[in-house]
Amino acid sequence: QVELVESGGGLVQAGDSLRLTCAASRSIFINNILGWFRQAPGKEREFVAGIGWSADYTYYADSVKGRFTISRDNAENTVFLQMNMLKPEDTAVYYCAAAGSMSTMQLGSPRSWGQGTQVFVSS
Repeated sequence: QVELVESGGGLVQAGDSLRLTCAASRSIFINNILGWFRQAPGKEREFVAGIGWSADYTYYADSVKGRFTISRDNAENTVFLQMNMLKPEDTAVYYCAAAGSMSTMQLGSPRSWGQGTQVFVSS
């Protein structure tokens, strides 16, 4: 059973915006912190953003603060990552993830991963 499915990646220019979507199974969605990671070529996977059931409970990596916004639609079991002012260094495969806590999410130990969606930002 596929529990997390990402979409919305693509090729954009520096300064552009892009919104990623993660569709989750209901059980995953209501019982976990949801978040996003990314992995650039030749680099380790890194935490990007996480969100709790309440939209007020969010956490971001320093590298994306002020540019990216994570949100969720609790009626549609969907998590979004709005990415603004994109930079070439944001180029990566972006993964949706589910974890039992925000600390577990930030430590890179989610219990579920999506397959990823590619984002490429040209200069």
